[in-house]
Amino acid sequence: MIRVKRVYDALEPNDGARFLVDRLWPRGKKREELGIAGWYKEVAPSNELRRWFAHNLDRWQEFKHRYYDELDDKPATWQPLLEQAHGQNVTLLYGARDREGNNAVALQAYLEEKLHQSSRVTGFKD
Repeated sequence: MIRVKRVYDALEPNDGARFLVDRLWPRGKKREELGIAGWYKEVAPSNELRRWFAHNLDRWQEFKHRYYDELDDKPATWQPLLEQAHGQNVTLLYGARDREGNNAVALQAYLEEKLHQSSRVTGFKD
C-alpha cells in the first residue's frame, strides 16, 4: 500500500518505509525527525513545472498530465519506490500545505497505476 503524509504529521507504525518526494527539504525539519529511508528529490516535478503549478488547483489536471510525462521520461527515479511498494507499506512524504493537490498525491496515483499494471502482467498480487 502506498500512503501519503505531510512531513509535519506524526510517524506511525503502519507507515512502513518513508520517503521524502519533494525537491526541496522541508523547513524546520531534521532528517532524524522524518524517519525516512530516503530522499527522492529527482522524482519530484521539475523546478519549472513546480513553479508553473504554484499549488493553483485550477491547474491540477494539467499539472498531473505534465508531471506524468516527466515521470514517463525518467523511470529510474520512481522504480525504486515501486519496488519498495510491492507487498509492503510505503509512505510518500511532502511538505506542501495542500493535502490534496500536491506532487506526492499525484505520484501516489502514478505509482499505484504502475503497480496495477505490473500485477496484471506478472500475476503478482499486492
